Amino acid sequence: MTVAALVSGGVDSSVAVHLLKEQGITPDIFYIRIGMEDEEGYIDCPAEEDIEITQWIAHHYGCRFEEVNLHKEYWENVVSYTIESVRKGLTPNPDVMCNRLIKFGAFDDRRGHDYERIATGHYATTDIVGGNSFLATAKDPIKDQTDFLSQLEYRQIRKLMFPIGHMMKSEVRTIAHEAHLPSADRKDSQGICFLGKINYNDFLRRYLGEREGKIVELETGKILGSHRGYWFHTIGQRKGLYLSGGPWFVVRKDIDNNVLYVSQGYDPAAAHGREITLMGFHPLAPVELPLPMDVKFKIRHTPEFHQGHLSPTPDGLVRLESDEPIQGIAAGQYATIYDNNAHLVIASGMII
Repeated sequence: MTVAALVSGGVDSSVAVHLLKEQGITPDIFYIRIGMEDEEGYIDCPAEEDIEITQWIAHHYGCRFEEVNLHKEYWENVVSYTIESVRKGLTPNPDVMCNRLIKFGAFDDRRGHDYERIATGHYATTDIVGGNSFLATAKDPIKDQTDFLSQLEYRQIRKLMFPIGHMMKSEVRTIAHEAHLPSADRKDSQGICFLGKINYNDFLRRYLGEREGKIVELETGKILGSHRGYWFHTIGQRKGLYLSGGPWFVVRKDIDNNVLYVSQGYDPAAAHGREITLMGFHPLAPVELPLPMDVKFKIRHTPEFHQGHLSPTPDGLVRLESDEPIQGIAAGQYATIYDNNAHLVIASGMII
């Protein structure tokens, strides 16, 4: 079996290679360069250190190493999507798009199609049900990354291997230390992958600028302060408003007039909702879902699942109704739909 391993220089993908070798598989190792170091002004990206560690892993385990530059594809498909989504007042999820269009899209078009399987260090698993391959949750509920993989196509899922999916993060660290891997103590990457060490707000400021606007209390219409652009704020946000007498939560954005509406108190009623409408509904396996149906779901990257009910709408969209009111429903984010056992990923869709 021919296997391409996507290695980033982090501990998870490094241990994935170690486990493949223990299974008697010698993968070809690929480092995908998608960072912003090719853009003027972005000089603080960690690609060189990542590549050095990835090359060490390849040499140590006797694997062929290849660097694949997908910067152009990433900029055209993911970075531009992020900028335009924020400009429209949406909350984008570039990691979802990166996985579908770059790591398992453009890479497969460039090199991955030559291999029977593609292995990564994601915290996820696959399961065979009724002869079909399903994306499934990882053993570690805190590290589970199935929500970031929920826009993959079935053809992509069928090729995937997740060697660390059945392990806790602590177990991965232990193996890395026992194997004396240089990535054993590297911190987990945080934030959006293409930014490296670049601050997200600095990134937005570069492409969208600043424009002063009002912060208004939703219930009273009272002006509480000002902000530098609605694009720096997301629905459900609590930090970074710099208002006294809080906590305050962003509950609405007036894009045309550059106004943020906020509500006070812990989990205010105005920040909650139960009905979520999804567009671009995307089943992950070639089986017809028996809608309406009861499901588990997530609307953000958290360990917790919500219980809900999935049903079609007369206009061809899909409605997701939560059993309990949930906070921070943000247009542009993706809802990940799981079976009622919170194990198989059955679909996803963008919140509108």
